[in-house]
Amino acid sequence: MNVIPTEISGVIIIEPQVFGDTRGFFFESYSEERYKEVTNTTFVQDNISQSSYGVLRGLHFQNPPYAQAKLIEVLHGQILDVAVDLRPDSETYGKHIAVELNDHTHRQLFIPKGLAHGFVALSDKVTLHYKCDEYYHPEAEGGIIWNDETLNIKWPIPERDIILSEKDLKHPSFVEYERQHHDL
Repeated sequence: MNVIPTEISGVIIIEPQVFGDTRGFFFESYSEERYKEVTNTTFVQDNISQSSYGVLRGLHFQNPPYAQAKLIEVLHGQILDVAVDLRPDSETYGKHIAVELNDHTHRQLFIPKGLAHGFVALSDKVTLHYKCDEYYHPEAEGGIIWNDETLNIKWPIPERDIILSEKDLKHPSFVEYERQHHDL
């Protein structure tokens, strides 16, 4: 596997070695021993979501002590995956990265604890698989509005095509998040 660091500390892109021929392909999508070496993480929960074109999920996070690291991969389709650094002591606090993930390259994105995560479906249908190192706790969930002006994320589809849940429509701005979490 090839490990590619990003400009946000701890966020890495993982390219598995894919073996393909006329029958299809094979690759190892996870090996606890090898992945623990590069992520220093033990995963406890796997999740799968399915979305249609334009569905945007995020920007989500779990508050401490239930913060989650995630390993994201697309089983079918294509997404733009976004991670926002919410670690107040980080040099990249308030910055984000956006990585395209799809079922052709089989790239994965590892997002450590302390970051918000979101994605938008770019293909007609997307099946997303992600591993978490902490169980989901509804009382610890948080979010930041997807179109926050401070974060200025460039989502690659027209705003009229964005489909959001009621919950995702009500997330606070990044400035409101800072006030709530850092007593600014």
